[in-house]
Amino acid sequence: MISQKPYLIRAIHEWCIDNGFTPFLATRVDSNTTVPSQYVENGQVILNLSENATKNLQLDLDWITFQATFGGLLHDVAVPVKNVIAIFAQENGQGMQFNVENTSDNDTPKNKDNSGLRLIK
Repeated sequence: MISQKPYLIRAIHEWCIDNGFTPFLATRVDSNTTVPSQYVENGQVILNLSENATKNLQLDLDWITFQATFGGLLHDVAVPVKNVIAIFAQENGQGMQFNVENTSDNDTPKNKDNSGLRLIK
């Protein structure tokens, strides 16, 4: 059975956008997560998923991918849906929290070979 989690993430993201809120995503960072490491604290990172902050945002069943500017440099970002801790509106904190599922080091984005995504350490 397909997990409800990616559908709920998309729904809360859409709700935030429709209400003029800024959707933020809290996620666990592991070897499968592609984010600039200088923004990771205690194995977690919070990402701005607003339309102004992301380019080519894809909220798929298994992966959340996009490009974003960090410190003036454009980076590819890839987050396994299994690692998502919460999605919420920055302005009021409303949203949804999730249980973080275990991932293996063999989990990689299905399109990783074609996307140019890489782990930034």
